[in-house]
Amino acid sequence: MTATAAAAAAGPPAGRRLGARRARSLGTAARIAILIVGAVVMVTPFLYMLSTSFKSQAYVLTVPPQFIPNPATTANYTQALTTQDFGLYFVNSVIVAVISTALSLLISSMMAYGFARFRFPGREWMFRILLLGLVVPAMMLIIPQFVIAKFFGLIDSLGGLIVFYVAGSLALNTFLLRGFFASIPDELDQAMQVDGANAWTRYWRLAIPLAKPALATATIFTFLACWDEFAWALTIINTPQHRTLPIAIALFQGENATQWGLVFAASIIAIVPVIVVFLVFQRYFVQGLTSGAVKG
Repeated sequence: MTATAAAAAAGPPAGRRLGARRARSLGTAARIAILIVGAVVMVTPFLYMLSTSFKSQAYVLTVPPQFIPNPATTANYTQALTTQDFGLYFVNSVIVAVISTALSLLISSMMAYGFARFRFPGREWMFRILLLGLVVPAMMLIIPQFVIAKFFGLIDSLGGLIVFYVAGSLALNTFLLRGFFASIPDELDQAMQVDGANAWTRYWRLAIPLAKPALATATIFTFLACWDEFAWALTIINTPQHRTLPIAIALFQGENATQWGLVFAASIIAIVPVIVVFLVFQRYFVQGLTSGAVKG
């Protein structure tokens, strides 16, 4: 074996390998640094809101801002929970968000299963028409929705919120779930058909258990949208007993001066259910986001 052949068999020189290793290390360090900066930028406003919720009004606008409140107080939380029927508004939001999410998932999963598993005339056109709901801004629908709600007697009721929250979330949820259902092998459906399972049995006992990642993703998106929605609730709700949490938080902002500590304390309380829902379903969240890209 010649010297050239021996060098080629030995691989690249040690200096080149060391340079490549350093380049990979620098690239990894740069990515980590960028992620840390991004995380700090995203988390800092939340930390400031949390800090301000424990401050009295006199210390809210101090310069420079204090991230560690001194002195700290829980008076803002006490006032938020005990004034303006905040507890009732919180319960109303829970009722509306939970019922809307459950109905939306049930209806959209059945629609998605139908689009993914059955062949019928106009299927693709119907699905594309449904997806138009994703490109129409919600604010453009306020007036048509109000006219429809008034016609059906849904003004100033939690039912009026639930019906339109469900309708507004069907397009996105159906889109997410259809992709997941389409990725389930057809052989599983055929095997159940051989055993005499009808369409509902295949949907309920096969598709739904396998669709946990996509259902978890749809649950998080739908619950968050229903929980935070403000414009439609402000439009149709007139009776104080039917108000939801976003309206309650808006009421804490006065006409001349806003008690930011009180507003942020109410906002922190409002965030808790969203965090709980995300923690419950987060193990399936990433898988559910990418499932629709496999087939559909």
